[in-house]
Amino acid sequence: MADSKGSMTCGGMCGGKGIETFKEGAWANNPIAIQVLGICSALAVTSKLSNSLVMGVALLFVCVGSNLFVSLLRNRTPHRIRMIAEVAIIATFVILFDQILKAFFPAMSKQLGPYVGLIITNCIVMGRAEAFALQNPPLLSMIDGVANGVGYGVVLAAIGFFRELFGTGEVMGYKLLSESWYTPNQVISSAPGAFIALGILIAIFNAVKGPDPEESK
Repeated sequence: MADSKGSMTCGGMCGGKGIETFKEGAWANNPIAIQVLGICSALAVTSKLSNSLVMGVALLFVCVGSNLFVSLLRNRTPHRIRMIAEVAIIATFVILFDQILKAFFPAMSKQLGPYVGLIITNCIVMGRAEAFALQNPPLLSMIDGVANGVGYGVVLAAIGFFRELFGTGEVMGYKLLSESWYTPNQVISSAPGAFIALGILIAIFNAVKGPDPEESK
């Protein structure tokens, strides 16, 4: 069980809160489909599935790492400088991921351009650090980071898959729609196509999820 100081040990997935926290971040309160946060990257990097996947991994890495350290330091960080500390922690993980990407995947780093660096100002990461990690123990904060990272990444991957498929007829180099019967749709590959794809996905997501119990009263 978690002790009074919020140690990393907890029983039954953080006293039963672990699964609930994961479902909340990945599905019920999805950062893009429900909260409509972080949509700049969702619109800018989703022309290809590969870009979407790497961006999803980047945010997952940063969100988990920053949540962990913000939570570990929450009782030692003066309240008046907490946001400065959070930004410094987030920036450290963003720089670390960016350097790894440049070292091992330089082509992908060039394709994503500044968008990995802009995770520092991503409202999803900052919001989870401020609203969740600052009030919860480390393990539960990491689960929240995983949940929001997965929720963000799945939405980006879905948009990237369909934009690349209908925009080029192929996905990650594999031809899926033959040019003999399909003409690539240039609109879906453009900036307006990103808005259209995101809007359709949000509509589908909310239709499947259904209204919240409070909204249906």
